Amino acid sequence: MAERPAALLSVGFLLLLLTREGMTNTGPISIPIRLTVENDLFNMAPESFSSSVAEGGVLLGALRRLQEAQPDFKFTVKDHPDFGVFLQSVNGVAGDEHKQTYWEILSENSGEYTRLDVGIGCYAPKADEHIILRFSTWSSRKQE
Repeated sequence: MAERPAALLSVGFLLLLLTREGMTNTGPISIPIRLTVENDLFNMAPESFSSSVAEGGVLLGALRRLQEAQPDFKFTVKDHPDFGVFLQSVNGVAGDEHKQTYWEILSENSGEYTRLDVGIGCYAPKADEHIILRFSTWSSRKQE
């Protein structure tokens, strides 16, 4: 029976080591990100924001933190049972399947834009990363 408390103590010590890597004396390390909202479809000027996320945290957390701090930034999400959280609307503009519009999420680095391969509930931004939320459209392909 003495082995069980020793095993629990070992697991507890391992968890302490793992959580200390991303922590400061005051809590998790916060990393800054930049965020731009673009909506060329409605001819709106881009809006720029700054936010932060806990190191290793996901973009959804940065968006929530921004929404709490900035009264002129609002967003909604939709939870899909198979694919997770989708960005549904930003500042009152929602994607629409019938109009073939959606919010595209990009990362910009030195003028190069990359579409994120995961959603806001999974993507972990890097320090000082520039995230673009771009209201976009897709065109349907005709069946031949």
